[in-house]
Amino acid sequence: MTARHHFPAGLVLEARKRTTAAQPIVAGEPVGRVLLALDQGTGSVLEPVVAVGATVARGTVVARPVDAFGAVLHASVSGRVTAIDLREASTETGECPCIEIESDDRDAREPSLPSAVEFATLDPAALVEQLREAGIAGLGGAGFPTATKLCAGRERGARVLLLDGAECEPWICCDDALMRAQAEGVWTGAAVLSHALGGDTCIVAVEDDKPEAIAALRAALPDARRADWSVAVVPAVYPQGAERQLISAVLGVEVPAGGLPADAGVTCQNVATAAAVAHWARTGDPLTTRVVTVTGSGVARPTNVRARLGTPVAALVAAAGGYRDAPLRLIAGGNMMGRALATDAVGLTKAINCIFVATEADLEGRLHARELPCIRCGDCARVCSVGLLPQQIHRAVLARDDTASVRFGVRDCIDCGCCDYVCPSQIPLAWRFREARRHLQEREQATRRASAARTRYERRERRLREAEAARQQSFEAARAAARLATGAPGTPRPAAGGSGDGAREPGGSSSGERP
Repeated sequence: MTARHHFPAGLVLEARKRTTAAQPIVAGEPVGRVLLALDQGTGSVLEPVVAVGATVARGTVVARPVDAFGAVLHASVSGRVTAIDLREASTETGECPCIEIESDDRDAREPSLPSAVEFATLDPAALVEQLREAGIAGLGGAGFPTATKLCAGRERGARVLLLDGAECEPWICCDDALMRAQAEGVWTGAAVLSHALGGDTCIVAVEDDKPEAIAALRAALPDARRADWSVAVVPAVYPQGAERQLISAVLGVEVPAGGLPADAGVTCQNVATAAAVAHWARTGDPLTTRVVTVTGSGVARPTNVRARLGTPVAALVAAAGGYRDAPLRLIAGGNMMGRALATDAVGLTKAINCIFVATEADLEGRLHARELPCIRCGDCARVCSVGLLPQQIHRAVLARDDTASVRFGVRDCIDCGCCDYVCPSQIPLAWRFREARRHLQEREQATRRASAARTRYERRERRLREAEAARQQSFEAARAAARLATGAPGTPRPAAGGSGDGAREPGGSSSGERP
């Protein structure tokens, strides 16, 4: 199947992955210490369920999510928890709470884990919950929980499963290597995900610059599924791997602004996520490893490494032969959407699909570029894959006009960096838009907090008024009872003798007067 549609604009970038992709996936060496970030890349901080000094096995749950944007986190090695504190991490703020585990080198498996999962016998809703407990999350770079996506798809009736194997970043090729080496696992994971979703149609989308992966997937496609399962070949255009753009290219439907892919009848998952699901179904092991591309001119032997979550970046670089040629930047992710790291002590997360060790040559002279005023050339609008007007958004952001920036679509920006790449004035547009979205989020959170505080205040005032009214009513009732008991003035009291006509005294008148 060849995709007949396309998304607007985008960029054709020079691929820098062929040499790396040709190498087999390397198994990372065991490490003595792992650092598990409690923010695995989604911005949602997990709640630890272990304490310092606790003994854990590989697969023991060490943290749980507090909302739908986090996935359960498991120990990737057996050993002892030595610290839970704030460390540098690959997050937007550059740090987050982390769980440090010292390995005991035994790699003991959590005994409560099953040896395999018979997913076909499970109710789809129960299967989704088991995937949630296994910590399965998107391995394409977003880290979004797989179970949450499946729930959204089930609620909205999305029956098409689209597996994303586009991998459009110029340097990243871990998915390419995985599809070539584990094509059968991708289809097995697709079967599990389709059962959980309740759908029958599955499409694996791969860019046309990965012929070996396309051939491997087609060869491994189960005969029984050929009618409704297929491989779609899409052009190698950046950012083809973004799920909205991929849905548009493969299916010709557009995800509504502010909506989810499920609103268009599609659930999108990464091919590496499908392979992780297959491994879980076969072995019962939760997600504790991933394949990561270690590349750039700053490493000796660029390669793809399968490593434990929490493995320090320094160990990943060592698996690729170590540093060379005076690297200037460590970037988690590709050169287009990656985030610079302050240190190579940062632990691998579910969302890190690439460690880009960049030199001056790799950065194409942009490291020391000086920002100039916008010349209104419109190049950014011509390459925007969402069809926005970045120059207009930029003007609104600089003016701190939140209303205008939202109207021009700052929330719809997918952070692909195409506008940055072509801007002749070297304006960091994507970064400014990211900061603007964070500002909007903080403002909305402050508004929600103020609204909640106002609601709490009003409820408290109502409770106080009701308590005061009840107290006053009780006081009035007690005062009335006291008057009745003591005969206080103003309180009706029956005459002695029990007759309302007055009692006659001996020798006296009926009025009670003395003669």
